[in-house]
Amino acid sequence: MTRTLVVVGHGMVGHRLVEALRDRDERDTWRIVVVGEEPRPAYDRVALSSYLDGKSAEDLSLIGQDLLDDPVVRFRLDTAVAAVDTGQRAVTLDSGESLGYDALVLATGSRPFVPPVPGRDLAGVFAYRTIEDLDAIREAATEGRDGVVIGGGLLGLEAANALRLLGMRPHVVEMAPRLMPLQVDEGGGQVLGALVGELGLTVRCGAATKSIHGTERAEGVELADGTVIDTGLVVFSAGVRPRDELAAPSGLDTGERGGFLVDERCRTSAEGVWAIGECAAVAGRCYGLVAPGYSMAEGVAEQLLELGEGTFPGADMSTKLKLLGVDVASFGDAHGTTEGALEVVYANNADGTYAKLVLSDDAKVLLGGVLVGDASAYSVLRPLVDRELPAPPEQLLLPAGSGVDSGALPDEATVCSCNNVTKGQITGAIAEQELTDVAEVKACTRAGTSCGSCVPMLKTLLDECGVAVSKALCEHFAQSRAELFEIVRATGIGSFSELIARHGSGRGCDICKPAVASILASLGNGHILDGEQAALQDTNDRFLANMQRNGTYSVVPRVPGGEITPDKLIVLGEVAREFGLYTKITGGQRIDLFGARVEQLPRIWERLVRAGFESGHAYGKALRTVKSCVGNDWCRYGVQDSVAMAIRLELRYRGLRSPHKLKSAVSGCARECAEARGKDFGVIATEKGWNLYVGGNGGFTPRHADLLAADLDDEELIRLIDRFLMFYVRTADRLQRTSAWLESLDGGLEHLREVVVEDSLGIAAELEAAMQRHVASYSDEWAAVLDDPGKLARFVSFVNAPDAPDPTIRFIEERGQIRPDPVALPMPSFGARNQEVHS
Repeated sequence: MTRTLVVVGHGMVGHRLVEALRDRDERDTWRIVVVGEEPRPAYDRVALSSYLDGKSAEDLSLIGQDLLDDPVVRFRLDTAVAAVDTGQRAVTLDSGESLGYDALVLATGSRPFVPPVPGRDLAGVFAYRTIEDLDAIREAATEGRDGVVIGGGLLGLEAANALRLLGMRPHVVEMAPRLMPLQVDEGGGQVLGALVGELGLTVRCGAATKSIHGTERAEGVELADGTVIDTGLVVFSAGVRPRDELAAPSGLDTGERGGFLVDERCRTSAEGVWAIGECAAVAGRCYGLVAPGYSMAEGVAEQLLELGEGTFPGADMSTKLKLLGVDVASFGDAHGTTEGALEVVYANNADGTYAKLVLSDDAKVLLGGVLVGDASAYSVLRPLVDRELPAPPEQLLLPAGSGVDSGALPDEATVCSCNNVTKGQITGAIAEQELTDVAEVKACTRAGTSCGSCVPMLKTLLDECGVAVSKALCEHFAQSRAELFEIVRATGIGSFSELIARHGSGRGCDICKPAVASILASLGNGHILDGEQAALQDTNDRFLANMQRNGTYSVVPRVPGGEITPDKLIVLGEVAREFGLYTKITGGQRIDLFGARVEQLPRIWERLVRAGFESGHAYGKALRTVKSCVGNDWCRYGVQDSVAMAIRLELRYRGLRSPHKLKSAVSGCARECAEARGKDFGVIATEKGWNLYVGGNGGFTPRHADLLAADLDDEELIRLIDRFLMFYVRTADRLQRTSAWLESLDGGLEHLREVVVEDSLGIAAELEAAMQRHVASYSDEWAAVLDDPGKLARFVSFVNAPDAPDPTIRFIEERGQIRPDPVALPMPSFGARNQEVHS
């Protein structure tokens, strides 16, 4: 007989319960009704900050179409439960509708805690909890202004990063004497504070908020010491409180500090009612991490399907995070509260790293630890908690974790704490299911599907099981990108069709075609729109411009080093005015012109080329910009001519096709105004010359670049950059940034230094010669199109009406410029030149 389960709350934990039930309920014994207050189904709240860094709500969504189409699951979203009648086994919705149930699971989660600070109800004051919260924060953010985050814990730092992504200057106010007081100790907090301070955050620890000033909206934040921060945007991230407001009117017991009081099987005081996740007080304690909630959900699913006792095994509160690009991890007894516990600490303030191991009183058993700045050892150390150390403590810390490998872990050690998956379960699945890569391991075991911190260990366990992970570029080429590069270079193959005929199979795909096109371009095989090569390109490369959301294109001329004459500035303004384009000065020190229709591109390029501009390659996997400060010509702190060096580097490497886009910067002194350490290769001036940094990255996964060589003269600097770039172009995987490439290299930075600086492989002269061939063969891609009628014929909206504009493209005016009309946005066309006009 089919029974009815009502799940109140559709967050991550409520969703896990539904998934667990549907995965195991082979006879469809439960009909499930999910009631959620938010207007959208469950999404990854752990990755919420990524919503402001390029991900969409759809990217964060946890629900698949199969579950939406499941006939036994019904979702009631944008709906609240007003009351629960445990006697009649019914819930009343805010609409007045009553739903009967055989079993009820409360997964109502938590709400942000907003302390009773005067002014907290003003406009411009936000919580940081939902996608709607982030939409509101984005709308209220003002680029270049100060923003205040009250709370310096995990969510507080995420909120601060969100403001930083929106162009604001974040201030973090934390009452405790250090950041993340629950996860890290005093030493780790000091290192963390210094690292995030370098990233532009103003951190105020040991500070209380007295009030928020303003009449109708926030105008400033006053601290207890009298300091006033001028701001119109305040975000509270001072912790959460369990959503248990249904308890009192329903007669359900609550914990001393809130939450539905439940036993070890997550059962409340009412028959047939369970509570899971942040709203559940197991033996009086609520857990604010997703992993314990998932464990509760799995246990309740077992009980509902009568598959076991479903006892909550306790919570692993270990965490591994990357906050603003800074690694932070804690595990086990991180604060050394165990009686007799010993601590082994390694701190390197120069490198910005801190590591602490907490050991038993005989120094043999690992009890816990803290890692800041470098958490690479986490995946090995955390499963060893409460086990005897396989190596001396100093080998585990110097360098982090190098003294122990996965072979030291027993099979029962938990590798994925989010989903409670052990090493034995993973290796067993690899052997029994013949898994061959990380994606298959994740799909089969759930390991690595939540926070992702255990993914490096999954790769290690695959190796341990003797599985050779495929490096094939795609189904059409068994070789990696690096291997294909060497094949093309050694054989002189000049076309995709010849390469796939001799070394591949089939006709190719949207993975291998652009990758091979990039290889051919890197080796100087003509213009990217010549002959067969044109069909291989991604859309942006195909039109030498970036397609925008309404089907128009942006035109980005090169401005080497950010230096531009008044005459050229005037030309850009005239072109923008003549063609009705939107203009924007970007973070890469360029002026972008948006809103150009495809048939307008050649005419725009003609004007720009005539004025001395050339393609800025904003559309290509190539060098984008070399950013610079003003250097010693103007700045009183400058010690070298950073502008001249930036121009020299940009003109040298312009047009260099590579596995992924390349960004660079040159700073004229250690104050680092050009942000060189966030670039693929960055140069910082010293009194003795230049320091070269490599492998940096901004964006979704920020990474500080590493120092490759110091105090170089001009020629030494350029010689090493030549070698570095050509080594990267030859050996990196498809779409692999230099940051990921460097981390994937066997031997890492030291191996790179041996190859590039010390010439350990004896290929330095060859790499330099390859770069010199690129420099000598460079030509502007825009100008080449203008000189070729065949190429020009590609730039039309409609093949049978070359001069007709696309009628679906419409604009509205905002702040004195055009922007796409949101009502009229078409789906971007990836083959605009093939469209026909229909009257």
